[in-house]
Amino acid sequence: MDLRSIQKPLKEKYRTDPNTSRITLTAKSGQTETPVACSVDVGRTIYQAGAHAGVGGAGTVACSGDLLLGALAACAQITCQMVAAAMGIPTERIEVTINGELDLRGTLGISNEVPVGFESIDLRFDIVAPEATPEQLRGLHEKTEQYCVVMQTLMQPPAMQTEWVSQPKIPPSHSK
Repeated sequence: MDLRSIQKPLKEKYRTDPNTSRITLTAKSGQTETPVACSVDVGRTIYQAGAHAGVGGAGTVACSGDLLLGALAACAQITCQMVAAAMGIPTERIEVTINGELDLRGTLGISNEVPVGFESIDLRFDIVAPEATPEQLRGLHEKTEQYCVVMQTLMQPPAMQTEWVSQPKIPPSHSK
């Protein structure tokens, strides 16, 4: 695949009209019959997700932490592959493994000293590219981390807003 020829018209379009480079991705979750599971629609497919077994879920589907790490793994993998292709580095194998460490006492509210969420995330890139020079591999490393959207989002979190749409209001109680 000639990635440069595929991306060239896109880059030209985005340089000429920067507004065309802006996109919005949307994910929407929906309630299921049990409070420890939901469906997640990312616009092209629907995934089933559930609470981790360590917090009361069945443990039979991906939990939200799995999905977060999976998004990071996919982004790092594809970015590394695309950068290698763009740099002309022939690879025999690129594999990304991600481990995330968290303490479930935080999410269960057992201890205020334990954070809710991942305390650390470790990425391991296993690359077999026997023809690559050390300089090419350094460039691959730098550019992969620079252009991986999910990695950069986690390292430099964006502003986040929440909105709670009000349910029908409960009428005020009248006491006698």
